[in-house]
Amino acid sequence: MTARAADRARYDRATAHLDAPLAIVDLDAFDANADDMLRRAGGKPIRVASKSVRCRALLERVLAKDGFAGIMSFTLAESLWLARSGFDDILLAYPSADRAGFAELAADPKLAAAVTVMIDDPAQLTLIDGARDGGREVVRVCLELDTSLKLLGGRVRVGARRSPLHSPAQVADMARAVARRPGFEVVGIMAYEGHIAGVGDAVAGRPLRSRAVRLMQATARRELAERRAAVVRAVRAVVPGLEFVNGGGTGSVQHTAAEDAVTEIGAGSGLYVPRLFDNYTSFTGRPAALFAQPVVRRPGVGVVTVLGGGYPASGAAGADRLPVPYLPEGLRYDPQEGAGEVQTPLLGSPADDLLIGDKVWFRHAKAGELCERFDALHLVEGDRVTATVPTYRGEGRTFL
Repeated sequence: MTARAADRARYDRATAHLDAPLAIVDLDAFDANADDMLRRAGGKPIRVASKSVRCRALLERVLAKDGFAGIMSFTLAESLWLARSGFDDILLAYPSADRAGFAELAADPKLAAAVTVMIDDPAQLTLIDGARDGGREVVRVCLELDTSLKLLGGRVRVGARRSPLHSPAQVADMARAVARRPGFEVVGIMAYEGHIAGVGDAVAGRPLRSRAVRLMQATARRELAERRAAVVRAVRAVVPGLEFVNGGGTGSVQHTAAEDAVTEIGAGSGLYVPRLFDNYTSFTGRPAALFAQPVVRRPGVGVVTVLGGGYPASGAAGADRLPVPYLPEGLRYDPQEGAGEVQTPLLGSPADDLLIGDKVWFRHAKAGELCERFDALHLVEGDRVTATVPTYRGEGRTFL
């Protein structure tokens, strides 16, 4: 029996009393992935990206491990909810226009102390000031550095279009703009190198593309390390008491941790290890989050139909954004139908061994987005479900 077949047998036994559709997290794999992330971080703390987890119970579990510290959130409403739930170190990783949320933040000492917001434009400060509604608390802010690699005089850009702050001078000017405004304090810098941390460099069947990605990433790492260090020096000249410099992502933990200028790593997807992380040479994780769909039809030889499963991930549309049939091994989509909203035909010889009501296990393309489809995660240890915990959705929280 292969390791994957053994996992399928375990998951089927663990959930035999549960009807699909359902989602699980294999806690042995989850913990092993967390330990591997800590090893790669080399002693630098890891701030957990909540959008990659979207389950308070699992956020609490990973933060209980030595080496994980703080949360990187994705909306202001989520940040305030987590702070009220007892989490006390939350970095909002994206700018917000949530005026009601800023009014709450500025009016509550506990929230203001727990939450740091992201800015990269003086207009965001103006929006926050206009939303205060009498609140006088100092708002902690983090400055975001654009990490994109610019070549040929800026005519070629590699990386996400995020912050407009690219040079040390631009970030330092932003720090001075904050310092001139009462009611704000710069406490950190964040730089997420998605083109390094979030792009696989070993795509099956694409050796030339994979080689090009590795070359690009090596060039980008060198350029960013030098520029990030210069940015930190420039900002510390304005803000000597800077508390943190956050960088990285699951795919670049060890590389980012090696930079002296970086004080903490941001990562989260590596806990679940979705399918997009199958194409990395920098680490190998264990799939920890899966979902099961029930077989409801057997249309013919070598074909079964499962209920639902059309859960595409965000990003540029493509086949790599679809969930992948994982267990039993050897199933594939019908290219004329793909993953359907209500029904999904699956082709392959393993279909002939599946009966009505059997489970087919899938991996999502991304990590936390799976939790937007399920209100609970069944936590599996060995061949037993030892707990069932709500996702954000299960707690009635859909932030985006």
